[in-house]
Amino acid sequence: MGKLFGTDGIRGVPWGYPFTPEFIRNIGYAASLVLPRCKADATSRTVVLLGMDSRASGKLIKKHLVEGLCASKLRVINLGIIPTPAVAYLVNREKADFGIVISASHNPPEFNGIKFFSSDGLKLSEAIEEKIENLLLGKKPLSFRPAFPHLVKKDFSADYEAFLKNTLPHGFNLKGVKLLLDCANGAAYKIAPRIFRALGATVKIIGDKPDGKNINVDCGALHTDKMAKEAAAWGAFCGISLDGDADRCMFADEAGAALDGDDIISIAAPYLKTHGRLTNNGVALTFMSNYGLLKYLEGLGIRVAQVPVGDKNVTEAMQKEDFKLGGEASGHIIFRQFAPTGDGILTALQTLAAVRDMGQPFSWFRRHWNRYPQVQGSLRVEHKPPLAEVRGFTEKISQFEETLKGSGRIFVRYSGTEPLLRLLVEGKSGPEIQAIADDLLEHYRKHSGAMGVKG
Repeated sequence: MGKLFGTDGIRGVPWGYPFTPEFIRNIGYAASLVLPRCKADATSRTVVLLGMDSRASGKLIKKHLVEGLCASKLRVINLGIIPTPAVAYLVNREKADFGIVISASHNPPEFNGIKFFSSDGLKLSEAIEEKIENLLLGKKPLSFRPAFPHLVKKDFSADYEAFLKNTLPHGFNLKGVKLLLDCANGAAYKIAPRIFRALGATVKIIGDKPDGKNINVDCGALHTDKMAKEAAAWGAFCGISLDGDADRCMFADEAGAALDGDDIISIAAPYLKTHGRLTNNGVALTFMSNYGLLKYLEGLGIRVAQVPVGDKNVTEAMQKEDFKLGGEASGHIIFRQFAPTGDGILTALQTLAAVRDMGQPFSWFRRHWNRYPQVQGSLRVEHKPPLAEVRGFTEKISQFEETLKGSGRIFVRYSGTEPLLRLLVEGKSGPEIQAIADDLLEHYRKHSGAMGVKG
């Protein structure tokens, strides 16, 4: 059995491993042994906040998970269907010992996951995840008697909505603004529309009818075409797409053109800098952000700390550098002044506040920086040898990097969850970077023993 925790909790397809009923109970019990000890001022009765998205499998996963949690006599508060970032916020506000969200975020409905938050609303460190994994995967099986408690249910949605609105400038409203909102048939299908309407916006909603099987299906932050098309046809100021657990956000401008996380950063970073809110004059981004964005920010005197893919890596870089802004091209953006983790609704509100204050349409911001052409490719592999051990591969990368120097880049990595080599090439010429990508993948295939199936 390999590593359980990925970049965002434990994920799988119920009811196969690691999402069998027995193992889910074990996850709950192992967490109950490790996480209460991670809070310095833990009380005698550990309190856990538990939320979920709209997937059909969530209710039964919750049942089995709680059976394991409560074997240690923990007090579990059931938050119901609620955005992941709401749980992160509430854990801290309610001074709970930790929080759990049953969600597979942007993944298709057949998947599900279990995410943990520490008492300060952050994702778990790798050291803490390792302690839980050691209990779950150790030679000595976990022994406990599952408990079958009656859960206390609390609705904190109004508190979360108030928090989000309080992050906005005094007097800000959206009166007279038409917004097309896609809730991905997910966790924010009630909360998000209420917030935008309370601010005075005229809102047209899609993706607000979850049935347990349609979360993220042809909707949400990974499938923005319908949102963008309907926003343009309706004459909206913009379109907004959240993902299934509402920690991501994507936009479309008034003409229906897409704006991703890189575009959001290109709006927020200069705006925050102008208003003295961009601490240490920098942002944290992953290596997948477009090279054109890096050049644009560099031209504005904004420095960038780049990290591997994953919001946890972005958060760690922001803490280290004391940055207040960071994110991913996927739309997972962190406004650390207000929240410790990515929040799709918060991102939408802060972006709208900036755009409205600057008095420009969204299309102006999309055209304001030059996005470099980008080629992404992958190759199935049987093994993952160090790249330096693949004959001539790193030398070939260096040669191409010299060719692109100052006008592009190459990024190669192995997938952390799949048997794949992933490749990203960016530059000013589409045909040139396509040729580079093809050459590198073919060279790797010939000299590494890869399966040779390109993706």
